[in-house]
Amino acid sequence: MQKVADGNLDLLKVLFDRHHKHIYNFLHKMSGDSMLSEDLTQDVFYKLIKYRSSYKNGSFKSWLFTIARNNLKTHFTRNHQTHESIDVLEYKQLESQENMHEDYSHLQNALNKLDATDRELVILNRFQEIKYEELAEIIGSTSGAVKTRVCRALKKLKTIYLENI
Repeated sequence: MQKVADGNLDLLKVLFDRHHKHIYNFLHKMSGDSMLSEDLTQDVFYKLIKYRSSYKNGSFKSWLFTIARNNLKTHFTRNHQTHESIDVLEYKQLESQENMHEDYSHLQNALNKLDATDRELVILNRFQEIKYEELAEIIGSTSGAVKTRVCRALKKLKTIYLENI
């Protein structure tokens, strides 16, 4: 990323190839909308180019997921006319049970029942394999606090998951 930040945009393809699926999966699990996730993923990489000079040789994954997270928050703030923080922002759920695909997993249903903050932590940590230290950078907390919050969110997820079997 540092080479891209320095102006070598040819290397952007390498970054896109390595990371676009992870960004898309995160956005899709948070929003439940594949078209929106595709659009937001493209916008994340557009912003990566636009704000490449702000990258200061830190953790690239943390920087990239911060852009993705902020992009999702901005989308919902603009489209729902709210100015709530990410902690209370409720992400779009699937419209109704009739619209759910048959292969929609029991785990995804349980994830959707978590509040947005807990769902985000579980998705980033367990599905995207973001370490506690990087996750702390992304959400602006400490790694100890993040570890505790992830543990609590996983306990909630387990309870929800087992209630609906």
